[in-house]
Amino acid sequence: MTGGAGFIGSWLCQALLDTHEVVVFDNLRRDALRYSPIAQHPRLRVIQGDVLDAEAVQAAMAGCDTVFHLAAIAGVSSYARIPVRTFEVNLLGTRHVLEAARRLGVRRVVNLSTSEVYGAHAFRVDEESPTSQGPVSQPRWIYAVSKLAGEHLALAYSREHGVPVVSVRPFNVYGPRQVGEGAIQTFALRALRGEPLEVRGDGSQVRAWCYVSDFVDGLLRAGREPEAVGKTFNLGNPSSTITVLGLAELVRRVSGVEAPIVFREQASAEVELRVPNVERARRLLGWSPRVGLEEGVSRAVAWYRQVLADAPALLNERA
Repeated sequence: MTGGAGFIGSWLCQALLDTHEVVVFDNLRRDALRYSPIAQHPRLRVIQGDVLDAEAVQAAMAGCDTVFHLAAIAGVSSYARIPVRTFEVNLLGTRHVLEAARRLGVRRVVNLSTSEVYGAHAFRVDEESPTSQGPVSQPRWIYAVSKLAGEHLALAYSREHGVPVVSVRPFNVYGPRQVGEGAIQTFALRALRGEPLEVRGDGSQVRAWCYVSDFVDGLLRAGREPEAVGKTFNLGNPSSTITVLGLAELVRRVSGVEAPIVFREQASAEVELRVPNVERARRLLGWSPRVGLEEGVSRAVAWYRQVLADAPALLNERA
């Protein structure tokens, strides 16, 4: 599992360890495993390394039958700060995983892409909807382009070399153990610290939010269902759709803190609307999200409150 020490990876490890040996390959920049109950599990092996090191990637994958490729540079602040590395990690890292899978005869590769491939306005988009990015002059789209190129490369490896690949496009995954960047994380921490909740623009941007355990369930199904190979899947919760301003208000209410909401100028290109159609995942994977937005936000806020009480310095990681 590349990037297995991250937020989603830590949950995926936890779901697998009861029945599987798990190898995590991660540079440990964002280490969510430290918060999990499985950090010292006897069936978990953590290898510190970089996906830009092709030999190290192949060595870590040796003997594995399924590979979840989660490693990436993510987070809007990273796109402008380290654009070259973002592109290198997200595309060349994917190439190294796919080439290793080809050489080793891996049973399946689940490649994590992004819903950002749909561009700034994406309403009920399905996997055959056109992909669209903004102007090259806007650093925001470096991430989306690098991830979309990775999808194309994965499909090319499937067609040309027979590597059994599935790509997944996540829509705003959130929950406990999220480190790095994320609106729910940021709002929750600011509210619990008694700081203003900062909303960019007018807050009318719309997102569909998917709780992490639902998303991991979709990843597991993508890793085992025969019908999934060679396909791309949206994984998100269209029932948990809300504006950014509405989300800030929800976090404030759930936290029980009367933190003020302040509006700031939009610093970069913005995604105005992002809501998925997940019918393909329902039909081919038998998957559907179960955790509603208020329940999920309540769980996340409770977790951040506990960590802030126990070890507040641990929540300062960035890419």
